[in-house]
Amino acid sequence: MKKIGAHLPDFSLKNQDGVLVHSQDWIGAPVVVYFYPGDFTPICTAQACSFRNQFDDFKDYKVRVVGISHDDVASHKKFATQNQLPFDLLSDTDNAVQDLFEVPKGMFGLLSGRVTYVFDAKGKLALQYKADLRAKEHVKKALKAITLLS
Repeated sequence: MKKIGAHLPDFSLKNQDGVLVHSQDWIGAPVVVYFYPGDFTPICTAQACSFRNQFDDFKDYKVRVVGISHDDVASHKKFATQNQLPFDLLSDTDNAVQDLFEVPKGMFGLLSGRVTYVFDAKGKLALQYKADLRAKEHVKKALKAITLLS
């Protein structure tokens, strides 16, 4: 996993609408980047919906929230629409960005890991949190880190 203070990796991925999103465009405001194993799984859905339910709190701090998994754009579109997600889901089908972030494998080494990263407005890593089964804790930890950055 990345060390606290590490810089936000430079990458571009398509979101659920097929729009290419560039990580360096996020510099200037805090960002929460969370990696999750896959769309439509129970724990991943709970995590995404927890971020959705607290989204206004993140907006109050002018924080961007971004989810990333190996699922393709079409899957992300369906998942975001079905769960009314107000933030980008980025498609990392070859796990290249997951590797840039040094996300460890999840349960039994079979799935992508579940890790949340919080970067400050300068793109410096302020928090990383890994917990495969405690999806809702990711939101709590991210919000706490954001309040400490303010």
